[in-house]
Amino acid sequence: MTVADEIFRIQTFAYFSVGATFSQINRQLLPGTYTLIPDKSIDPTWQDSIFHQRKELARMLREPLTLLASKCVPAWGDRDRLNAVLQQGFSGIPYCCYLYVTDNSCVQVSDNVIDTGLMPGHFQRNRAERPYMKQLMPAWGFLLSDAYISLAAHRPSLTGLQVVASDAGTRLGYLGADFDLRRLPVTAALYQEPGEWRQVKGDPAIRSALFQQVRTESPMDLNIENGLYILEELITERGIFQCQIHFSSSQVTIWTIDDPLRYRILDQEALRDPDICLVYPSRPYPVDAVIPHIEITRILDGMRALRMIDTNIYLRMASINIFNGMVSLTFSCDGSHYMHYDEFLAKGTAFWSGMAA
Repeated sequence: MTVADEIFRIQTFAYFSVGATFSQINRQLLPGTYTLIPDKSIDPTWQDSIFHQRKELARMLREPLTLLASKCVPAWGDRDRLNAVLQQGFSGIPYCCYLYVTDNSCVQVSDNVIDTGLMPGHFQRNRAERPYMKQLMPAWGFLLSDAYISLAAHRPSLTGLQVVASDAGTRLGYLGADFDLRRLPVTAALYQEPGEWRQVKGDPAIRSALFQQVRTESPMDLNIENGLYILEELITERGIFQCQIHFSSSQVTIWTIDDPLRYRILDQEALRDPDICLVYPSRPYPVDAVIPHIEITRILDGMRALRMIDTNIYLRMASINIFNGMVSLTFSCDGSHYMHYDEFLAKGTAFWSGMAA
């Protein structure tokens, strides 16, 4: 990797770290010079996946839009001729929904062109207030906008804008191409849910009244030991790979390896009856599970301790997913924590009594 490549990589990830959009990155980096290649040792985040997807779309769209914009120059100022140029070039813009041309004031000087011809009602439409027109055009004259909600279909969309310039280099206006996200191909890998500890604060009204409430024993609390033994059996021996434990409402939502797209609810009656295990056939513990078989007991014991730790600050809900190795904890203050199972096991109850709020 050259020094320039490394600078590009560092700059790009730095922009993402402060929440920069694709268009903001466009304005900082030179066009057509580098290709972002994320470190293969790092699982892609959703920001990485978006960047890769948009990079591929920009690569696909820039050349045909630049070519079509050049063909608009001889017809500039003539509505009918511009419409004819756009109709002739429509098939060359992949996945496009609408084509149009505006002047420098973002007022449309052509009709909307669709795959079947002309779409009336848009000539002289002022697009200045649309999101893509408010983004700063990069110096190289091509912009792939941030996604927005369309006015007509109310669906996620994006727009490619290409500057139309005269032979002398004078900017005449813009060629616009609108795309429905439903039609666009997905080229980026699905990102991995991050494994680091995340804290999400809940309803401020609940947090402000935290010390005005006390834990009331639920039916699950009265049978918590046996209920968690049953749940342990289901996870380790009966093919349950994910569960949400609702301590306060005395129910557990489960997902099974045999039928992963549907959840099932075990109410307080089922959690008191070990016969419920007969309903779920015996399944070997998955070899690709991140959480080891022997740690399920310790995780459930830790959750039980957090349920009983205090009368004001206590566990209301928790979850386990053995494949991504994560547990979640939602406390009486409505604050939630998501973390890797081994990090959870490393924390003592004293830690949580201070952090839950």
